[in-house]
Amino acid sequence: MANNKGGSPGARSPLSLVVAMALCCFFYLLGAWQRSGYGKGDAIAAAINHQAACSDNPSSSSSSTAAGLTFETHHGGASTNASSSSPAPPEIFPACAASLADHTPCHDQDRAMKFPRKNMVYRERHCPTGAAAGDRRLRCLVPAPAGYVTPFPWPKSRDYVPFANAPYKSLTVEKAVQNWVQYEGAVFRFPGGGTQFPKGADEYIDRLATVVPFNSGHVRTVLDTGCGVASLGAYLDSRGVIAMSFAPRDSHEAQVQFALERGVPAFIGVLGSIKLPFPPRSFDMAHCSRCLIPWGANGGMYMMEIDRVLRPGGYWVLSGPPINWKANHKAWERTEADLAAEQQRIEEYAAVLCWEKVTEINEIGIWRKRSEPCPDRPAEARACDEANQDDVWYKNMEACIRPPAGAGAGGELQPFPARLTAVPPRIMSGSVPGFTAESYEEENRRWERHVAAYKKVNYKLNTERYRNIMDMNAGVGGFAATIFSPKAWVMNVVPTAAELSTLGVVYERGLIGMYHDWCEAFSTYPRTYDLIHGNGIFTLYKDRCKMEDILLEMDRILRPEGTVILRDDVEILLKVQRTVQGMRWKTLMANHEDSPHIREKVLYAVKRYWTAASEDSEEQKNTGSTSEGKGSEE
Repeated sequence: MANNKGGSPGARSPLSLVVAMALCCFFYLLGAWQRSGYGKGDAIAAAINHQAACSDNPSSSSSSTAAGLTFETHHGGASTNASSSSPAPPEIFPACAASLADHTPCHDQDRAMKFPRKNMVYRERHCPTGAAAGDRRLRCLVPAPAGYVTPFPWPKSRDYVPFANAPYKSLTVEKAVQNWVQYEGAVFRFPGGGTQFPKGADEYIDRLATVVPFNSGHVRTVLDTGCGVASLGAYLDSRGVIAMSFAPRDSHEAQVQFALERGVPAFIGVLGSIKLPFPPRSFDMAHCSRCLIPWGANGGMYMMEIDRVLRPGGYWVLSGPPINWKANHKAWERTEADLAAEQQRIEEYAAVLCWEKVTEINEIGIWRKRSEPCPDRPAEARACDEANQDDVWYKNMEACIRPPAGAGAGGELQPFPARLTAVPPRIMSGSVPGFTAESYEEENRRWERHVAAYKKVNYKLNTERYRNIMDMNAGVGGFAATIFSPKAWVMNVVPTAAELSTLGVVYERGLIGMYHDWCEAFSTYPRTYDLIHGNGIFTLYKDRCKMEDILLEMDRILRPEGTVILRDDVEILLKVQRTVQGMRWKTLMANHEDSPHIREKVLYAVKRYWTAASEDSEEQKNTGSTSEGKGSEE
């Protein structure tokens, strides 16, 4: 179709009317979904799945032409030309078995037991690898459990989680005295307690705040090791502090799943044998509340890993054994000699790291990392190899000390929220190739334009509708900074395949994130993100792994009725759009905000609401059988 450049400005072609009707249908459905109440699902599912407004309209197709884009005019070569032969129907991905509702591919419990227990290796990531990996990947859609409902909005979600979303009661019994979680009929209630703070996290944080300056904005990012249900992070949020919490998938069933259902940043992980997926100098504080990590073992390796990710001037908080062992050894059922020796080793390694012990408050010990180079570090302390400080993905942890950062690279940060928009020290020092202060600020302006265009399609982007957000290819955090709100948080992922390692910049802005390889599954439970954003992610991985595998992983971690926003080349997005037609997503393609002639487009998608129960019901209705065993790895 040729452009109508000479026609009357008031003329309307039949195609334009079709386009207008298609867009009206999409916005009607999107509006119905956004206005739906929390803790529901049926009303939203009816609007999206049954397409009530568009069921009799032939223009309601999710093709690119129906979305108003004429690729054959602007981008010759796309596969939407009406004169071409009709393509084969897209692959329809079946539902997985209901038993796989909590499937975590790289943290499979059966596979974990085949690995050594030393240094918690068996609790680390173990993804399907080798030639048979493709055969062991699920080629199905992980279902939501029967009765799944939309989580409560923040901050109500901090205290209440629908029972149907994570129907596991073991922690209500195991941790009853410590006030982790209580079962109250249709919901779990989280009183805010923890192993070391049964009276609640607020009271505990108040005690820490007598030493750690939470209120000044200088402590913004916190690493919580062995986090339980992440109540520390949940209650730090109201003080303008964001915590990255992690715990293994172990006998404490669903602890990380509960954290994410509450709307608290968390991932499945352990301090074991490989480095944490963060760059040096990421956190203002690290915390362990009876996290069962042997800090004095392995030559101080775990304390040295904390030192690696802790900023100069940052705090390390150790709560529980062996602190104040003289008063607690009987309650901990350990000998005085054992506890005294453990604390002695911790004190010695802290001295090697030049951490100053600030105080002990009952069972809480607080150390601070020096801001200046250590003048009297022991000669026997081994320095780490500085070949590439950011290369940590699947790299073995070492019992070594990282030398101070180069001049300017670890410069002083402004207090939050000023650091969100200030030029980060890594940019100012030239530590990120290709970035200057000027180009960094232009990058931020570019994301302001992008997000302004997003909001024209989805006006709920900066509201309580989205709490858990992921950016799959975060760059310097432009998207997260632009949509920043106390109502939401963003997991900024910097792919290991990215040309530049920019995660350090993300942390210097007061944001959080981690490294990840999108050829593998993410370290989280299914249904943990409300919105997933991806900029150029499929171009980045087009020669590395299958597009379908990445999309299936996105579907796994996206909540029912969650949103996806993808920016990429038009040819790639057309393939994505075609693939997700078989994944129960509804899509809309949109032009670049600057010009329809730009090859970069934006694909908006909404995942339909469905559960294992509805799938079984439909299966029985159609075939007289159930979906049990579908997609199972067994």
